[in-house]
Amino acid sequence: MQIGKIKLQTKTILAPMAGVTNEAFRIISHELGAGLVYAEMVSDKAIVQKNQKTIEMIKVNPLEHPISMQIFGTDLETFVMAAKYVDEHSDCDIIDINMGCPAPKIAIKSQAGAALLKHPERIYEVVKGVVEAVSKPVTVKIRLGWDEENINCVEVAKLIEKAGAQAIAVHARTRNQFYSGKADWSWIKKVKTAVKIPVIGNGDIFTVEDAKRMLDETGCDAVMIARGVQGNPWFFQEINHYLATGEKLTSPSIAEWKRVIFRHADLLIALKGERIAISEMRKNLAFYFKGKPNATDYKARATRIESRIDLDNVVNDYIEYYNNSYNMSK
Repeated sequence: MQIGKIKLQTKTILAPMAGVTNEAFRIISHELGAGLVYAEMVSDKAIVQKNQKTIEMIKVNPLEHPISMQIFGTDLETFVMAAKYVDEHSDCDIIDINMGCPAPKIAIKSQAGAALLKHPERIYEVVKGVVEAVSKPVTVKIRLGWDEENINCVEVAKLIEKAGAQAIAVHARTRNQFYSGKADWSWIKKVKTAVKIPVIGNGDIFTVEDAKRMLDETGCDAVMIARGVQGNPWFFQEINHYLATGEKLTSPSIAEWKRVIFRHADLLIALKGERIAISEMRKNLAFYFKGKPNATDYKARATRIESRIDLDNVVNDYIEYYNNSYNMSK
């Protein structure tokens, strides 16, 4: 798959997730097979106002390529100014426009994200304005529509293509669904049929079979994964292997599990310092422990870690328990 001149090595893509897809997790995702990673979405106004935290968020580590920087907003002029700033000051490969975020703070209070789906004419203006203002490829992430009575993703996709975008990602839910209910992949197929640019499918990919079925049923060019990789970044390489061979990889060994957790912690500490990094690793650890046998007590300990040493102790103590209980030392 190719977006503009950016060639993706695999068909698996890390979705943008606020508070999750920071530099550390993006690097790990690439190392474990993601063909493209999305940064956490950033506000167009915050970029234009040179908000220090936001400016830090658009910085790119050389280990992250290819990477897409996602911007949300509502006003054409501000969108264009922000996109130009990212184009000139970020080493990202792609600029993405968020038209799918369902959060009330974004979609209702700011009238950004998925709220733009209610205004197709503005979508065309924004995408066209950004495309003409930047040198990097521009993509757009959308949902099916605002609600079940107003599904307009096919119409919107055609406008996005006409405006010059190089790819479109479709989360197969409406804004009103948020993340509940079942993603309706049939609309991804309809969008794929309606446009010539690459289409990325998103929604309800939790197994390798899900990923293959989405590709087969919709004809989409790649799959974008969000919740399915939290605590399980190996999911990318598992999908890639399954698509290539039809065979499933065995689950990561306990040694590999430890390696990736420690890698995640080290990258996050280098990025944010130990105090903030360890605070964020509490939530990450809970995801890494998800599905591990008899891990309830260790997950509870993970929520109370205060240092890298605390993190090491929780992980190593669980591994000792695991090896003793299951007679494994892999």
